[in-house]
Amino acid sequence: MPRQLVILSGKGGTGKTAVAAAFAHLAHAGPSPIPAVIVDADVDAANLELVLEPRPFERHEFIGGSVARIDPERCTDCGVCEPVCRYGAILASANAGDYHVDPVACEGCASCYYQCPEQAIRMEPQLAGHWFRSQSRYGPLFHARLRPAQENSGKLVSLAKQKARMAALEEGYSLMIVDGPPGIGCPAIAAATGADLALIVGEPTVAGIYDLERALGMTAHFRVQSLVCVNKGDLYPQGISTVEDRCRAHGVEMIGWIPFDEAVTRAMVQGQPVTAWQSGSPASRALLAVWESVKGHLDGQGAIAKPSQAP
Repeated sequence: MPRQLVILSGKGGTGKTAVAAAFAHLAHAGPSPIPAVIVDADVDAANLELVLEPRPFERHEFIGGSVARIDPERCTDCGVCEPVCRYGAILASANAGDYHVDPVACEGCASCYYQCPEQAIRMEPQLAGHWFRSQSRYGPLFHARLRPAQENSGKLVSLAKQKARMAALEEGYSLMIVDGPPGIGCPAIAAATGADLALIVGEPTVAGIYDLERALGMTAHFRVQSLVCVNKGDLYPQGISTVEDRCRAHGVEMIGWIPFDEAVTRAMVQGQPVTAWQSGSPASRALLAVWESVKGHLDGQGAIAKPSQAP
């Protein structure tokens, strides 16, 4: 069975995708390569592909739900459907009667469908997005894109992970690296579900520590083993001590911190992970140390990088 590593953050902008891209590179071309399938589970704002240069060769539709439609030839304008819609999606024309559904307001609950005495309402499947399988420089990449204003992002995340897992089983990949969405909502829960290990990327700020604790609470609730690393730790060193204290309170280990390094930005502008573009940079060395520690946990060896030391 492929092991699942999910990379999470309590908020956006912590550098989670930069860490995921570096791990994808190190799994493929690091000191101890591991065959890995990569998943970008941020279906609302996928951006991992910007640094992996994937070549898409599969594109599939994602049907995320249904929308009510009223057949005007069967509708008798009885008005039974209008009061049962809790979302105000069923509208009548100005001169009364002539009912129709606002597709933007419709939530697909089907209450009107079951109440219509003339069976004039049908539920139509709705195209909510697409999922893709691509080939990146570092292995297969499964990613998806939810259409604007569509729901069921958690369902699309689960679908992308399921397809990646099936490919890993069929093709002999031993690891799934999942770049999870930020926050603690349904998409993040779907990304963490079934994971063997979660790496939570935090920031050493007051807001960053608060959001880090929210992410730790989410993984603890779903009983996912978690580790923590701090990005840009040298910008506020006092914050690292606070993060260490909070990790101890949660029974979670902080395995290292990554310094602020302009090489990360320059590498992303070049469309590459920093570990591939400039392997000797401070951030690259720190990411390699964090990666080796994560591998140790996945292997059950419990290798820990001392968090109080500079990478």
